[in-house]
Amino acid sequence: MTAWTIAEATQEEVKSGELGRRLRHFNYGFVGEYPEQRYIRLNARDGNGRLLGGLRSFVFLCWLHIDVLFVEADVRGSGLGSRLLAEAERQAIELGATNAKLETFEWQARAFYQKHGYEEYARIEGYAHGFYLASMKKTLAR
Repeated sequence: MTAWTIAEATQEEVKSGELGRRLRHFNYGFVGEYPEQRYIRLNARDGNGRLLGGLRSFVFLCWLHIDVLFVEADVRGSGLGSRLLAEAERQAIELGATNAKLETFEWQARAFYQKHGYEEYARIEGYAHGFYLASMKKTLAR
């Protein structure tokens, strides 16, 4: 029997990316070689430098994965969220993405994403205190 030890990864181990490289090389045997994930990180500021919103995402295996899209309440409805989303999609297409996906809570921006062509493909009811989490996707236009 093999004796194992399981411990928290050190910062150096995380930064090295070794675990991800090992998985990527394993995956190559199934889907061929592909680039490492590439990040798209956008901020929007006003003339005084105030952070009004931003977007955090990455492209991996031809998919744009949107992690965070946030716009301050006092500028919602101004088109800023739409511009952030469009710029992320534009950059993702340049990086080879053909699709996009995200998750949003029931109280967040499901209707906003639907307006921009995203469709719900899965839902987890009761994910957070009785609210559902919607998984959404979109085919990106080239």
